[in-house]
Amino acid sequence: MPLLVFDMLEGRAPAEVRKILDCSHQVVLEVFAAPERDRYQIVNEHKDYQMVIEDTGLGYQRSHNVIVLRVFTSPRSLEQKHLFMRRLSEVLQQQCALAPQDLMISFFNNSRDDWSFGEGEAQYSTGKLGAKSE
Repeated sequence: MPLLVFDMLEGRAPAEVRKILDCSHQVVLEVFAAPERDRYQIVNEHKDYQMVIEDTGLGYQRSHNVIVLRVFTSPRSLEQKHLFMRRLSEVLQQQCALAPQDLMISFFNNSRDDWSFGEGEAQYSTGKLGAKSE
């Protein structure tokens, strides 16, 4: 079960934001084989002076459409992470016209014991959620 947190500059139409979220969820389903309703996404919109996203010397020209995506998840293989990054970039470019250099992704790993989905209970630890719900 990944939690996706998107940081972007304000100004996108609600339908455009929703399309980004929908496309991202499709990639989660494809790459991580997550259940359809295993969907947790948060969007934070910022004024242009609140985000500085440079290029680490890679020569990228970022636009106003830049997105920083933080993926909080139970450990994933290096292959899964790389496939997720590649597929999400491709899908967002094809379906949302997001330039590949405008997508920055970072993974944050944690264990199944670190999640509570409600009621103050760690459902993975108690057995209410099994391996299929990752």
